[in-house]
Amino acid sequence: MPTSPASLILSLPDEEATLRLAKQLADCVCGKTEASGTPGGRIHLKGELGAGKTTLVRGLLRAAGVTGRIKSPTYTLLESYNISNLYFHHFDFYRFSDAHEWRDAGFAELFDEHAIVLIEWPEQAGTRLPLPDLDIQLAYAGTGRTARLVASSEKGQRWLTSLTPQRV
Repeated sequence: MPTSPASLILSLPDEEATLRLAKQLADCVCGKTEASGTPGGRIHLKGELGAGKTTLVRGLLRAAGVTGRIKSPTYTLLESYNISNLYFHHFDFYRFSDAHEWRDAGFAELFDEHAIVLIEWPEQAGTRLPLPDLDIQLAYAGTGRTARLVASSEKGQRWLTSLTPQRV
């Protein structure tokens, strides 16, 4: 783990910029970039309602090769996808009222190091979740968004160094 978290703040002026970031993240988590290492990892997404968390996840899943409908797990809590033996688990903990709910739901077994775990509203699970490789905080910035990416692992730090969007 890095001694201090590496971070990057990006300007996402429109949905296209969000989708470009999603594509670069997909390349990282799928192991398509030399710097990213083996496929798999955990990304936590935070931000107000409508800040772009689901848009970013959908863009990442689409760029990774998911075809067909990509549903939001707001009501089901989890949507899973399998692309070429690579598992993606998209969680949305918005509706959790107790931090123990994620464990009680039996989700811990899905946190395999080779799976790609994307969690919206991770704060609803309290401190019970494993640390993410990358934490993404999305915030409104005029008509666009800002994304603050913080690496919490060596893998997350490698992902950050492979991203090329303009810094704010």
